Amino acid sequence: MPSGLVALLDDVSVIARAAAASADDVAAGIAKAGSKAAGVVIDDAAVTPSYVTDFTPDRELPVIWKIAKGSLFNKLVILLPVALLLSQFLPGAITPLLMLGGAYLSFEGAEKVLEKLGGAKHGETLEDEPTDVAAFEKARVSGAVRTDLILSAEIMAIALAEVADQTLIGRGVILALVGIVITVLVYGAVGLIVKMDDIGLHLTKKDNAAAKSTGRGLLKAMPVLLVLLSTVGTVAMLWVGGGIILHGLEELGLAGPAHVAHGIQHAVEHATGALGGVLGWLSYALASAVVGLVLGGVIALIVHLIAKARGKGAH
Repeated sequence: MPSGLVALLDDVSVIARAAAASADDVAAGIAKAGSKAAGVVIDDAAVTPSYVTDFTPDRELPVIWKIAKGSLFNKLVILLPVALLLSQFLPGAITPLLMLGGAYLSFEGAEKVLEKLGGAKHGETLEDEPTDVAAFEKARVSGAVRTDLILSAEIMAIALAEVADQTLIGRGVILALVGIVITVLVYGAVGLIVKMDDIGLHLTKKDNAAAKSTGRGLLKAMPVLLVLLSTVGTVAMLWVGGGIILHGLEELGLAGPAHVAHGIQHAVEHATGALGGVLGWLSYALASAVVGLVLGGVIALIVHLIAKARGKGAH
């Protein structure tokens, strides 16, 4: 065999091994980053259905698809380049930007709590018979995409921290794949949740007794599930927003609030034995939610006062 061909085959072999190693690194990075971001992914899946539940059945999946496209745009077009540029040239700006997002989530969560307590509604619902249904849908999708932007930023920041040792291109590939996979999982799950009643109704029309029983069970469970998800979604906004603030303050050198929250977590873990891991996490989430509720309530109060003052001025 000519020596030139042997050398070429050797080069191909080296390139193939390097590519295989790179693929392994990317796969490991995706698994590592995805697992670390799992908590925020769950929050995202819990928050999103609340933006869809007021629509008629024929608009649910189209609205979810619009939100999913907005989520992909957030992750791949806005957050991915920003994350890579900041990580490369201005890593110190990531934490303050995330804290701004955490403050917004806290505000949204606090507004929903105020609504549940009898305050003014934060936007229309179909129960209010909006005069322009298309505008209502557009506003609801925009609100969901804005909230998704903050949650996606947290997901991408967590993922970025886990793959900081990769090359710039490696980080970009991993973050893009994590963003796509998480979006498919979250909005696929949301689609199944909001169409559960339709699936249940379809099953009740089957001849099979087991299918009918399952369908009736889904129909009965759906209202309870939606109420539960609405509550979890509101709490998730607060605990993710508050958690971002606590972590950000710690990163910026003000570790006292985070230490208090972690102290509560450790105390619960030591006091509850085998359930310590779960209950400790819940206690930290609750402490974060309290921080988010207080901060969000203050922001909501300021926003309402400004809006009221502007209304009086205009009048």
